[in-house]
Amino acid sequence: MLRRAGLVAGGLALAANVSPLLAATSNSRFKIGACDWSIGKLSDPSAFALAKEIGLDGVQVSLGTVANDMHLRRADVQQQFKEAAKANDVKIASLAIGELNNVPYKSDPRTIEWVSDSIDVCKALGVRVVLLAFFGKGDLRDDKPGVEEVVRRLKAVAPKAEKAGVILGIESWLSADAHVEILDRVGSEAVQVYYDVCNSNDRGYDIYKEIRQLGKRICEFHAKENGSLLGQGKVDFQKVRAAMDDIGYSGWIQIEGAIPSGKAVLESYQANQKFLRGIF
Repeated sequence: MLRRAGLVAGGLALAANVSPLLAATSNSRFKIGACDWSIGKLSDPSAFALAKEIGLDGVQVSLGTVANDMHLRRADVQQQFKEAAKANDVKIASLAIGELNNVPYKSDPRTIEWVSDSIDVCKALGVRVVLLAFFGKGDLRDDKPGVEEVVRRLKAVAPKAEKAGVILGIESWLSADAHVEILDRVGSEAVQVYYDVCNSNDRGYDIYKEIRQLGKRICEFHAKENGSLLGQGKVDFQKVRAAMDDIGYSGWIQIEGAIPSGKAVLESYQANQKFLRGIF
C-alpha cells in the first residue's frame, strides 16, 4: 500500500531531485512510508533504520504474527519500536494485521481479541489507523456468511475504536460498491477503507473513479506495483494524485511491493520514494 491543483513543473523537478533526508523532513501534506513486511522487516524494530536509509517518513508496522503472539501488544515490545523510531527520526505511521490473511477475521475467534487489542496498541504508539487484511484465507469475495460475520464483529468493536479515535481500515479484493455496503451496515466512521491502488487495478476496477467514490471513507493508501518499480507498472500515479486532490486526501502513502525481479530492497525503495515525492 497515497489536493487541489497539480504542482508546477519546476516544483515537480525540485521534488524529484531533493535528497532523501531533506525530503523526509519536508512539511508536505503527504507522508511517504513503507510496510515493514515489504522491506523485509516484518515485526522488526530494525525496520526504522532501513527506512531512514531509504529516505522514508515512516513505517507501517505489523501487530505481529501467530508465532510471536501479536507481540506488539506487549508494553516492552512497544517501547522497542518507539525507541527505534526515535533513534532514526522515522515515525510509526500506522498499524497492520496482515496475519488476518492466514487467520481470518471472518471465522477465527482469536482475531476478535487481536483487532480489539490493536486499538489499544494504536493509542500506545500514537497512531490512528490499523489495517485489517482480507486476502488469502480471509477473502470476502462471494462469501456472504463471511461478510455477515465481519459486519457483526466490526459493529461490536467500532464503539471502542470511536472512543479511542482509531480507524479500522478494510483492505480487500472487494469493489468500492461492496466496501460501501459493508461500511454502511457497520455504521461507524471508525471503520473505513484502506485503499490499495494496485490490488484494485489488478481486479479490473476503475481505481481513479473508486477513489473519488469512496472519498473521505478512505483512511490510508498503499502505493504498489507487482514486479515493477512505481511509475513503471500499470498504475498511473499522476491520475491517482488528481483523484486524491479531488477528495482532499492528506496523510500517509505506504509503499508496498514494487520490487522488480532480482533487484535489492534498498535500491528499489530509494527509487520508489523518490518517484512518489516527485508527484506527492
